Amino acid sequence: MAELKTKKNDASVTAFLNTVEEENKRKDCDTVLKLMKQVSKEEPTMWGDSIIGFGTYHYQSERTSRGGEWFIMGLSPRKQNLTLYFMPGVNMYKELVAKLGKFKTGGSCLYINKLADVDMKILKELITAVYKKMNAAGNKKLKQ
Repeated sequence: MAELKTKKNDASVTAFLNTVEEENKRKDCDTVLKLMKQVSKEEPTMWGDSIIGFGTYHYQSERTSRGGEWFIMGLSPRKQNLTLYFMPGVNMYKELVAKLGKFKTGGSCLYINKLADVDMKILKELITAVYKKMNAAGNKKLKQ
């Protein structure tokens, strides 16, 4: 079975963010990073070479019976947008997501072109809800 490429590592979050060329995107990343840090009261860690994650949980896939560790929430400055990751999926938070503003979704991802497109108060509520829900699960295996 193939090993996951995206793993928690010791790479520098600051050094990674300094590679983001577009100033507005870098500022948006910094804002979301501070918000996630404030809510989680955890330090961010790099997952793979392009995702910044907060917290961890153990998952177990129903399809493959494969399991592992993954981050609870995270962000990545992609070329086309700022991608926010919320486990175990954005659909679990439909009520908040509906009030957020302009964005796209896919699975556990929220794609935002720029933070000015979303309601920051609602984004904070969403980040808080995700973190609380996932921590309430504790170290239980979560089905995906």
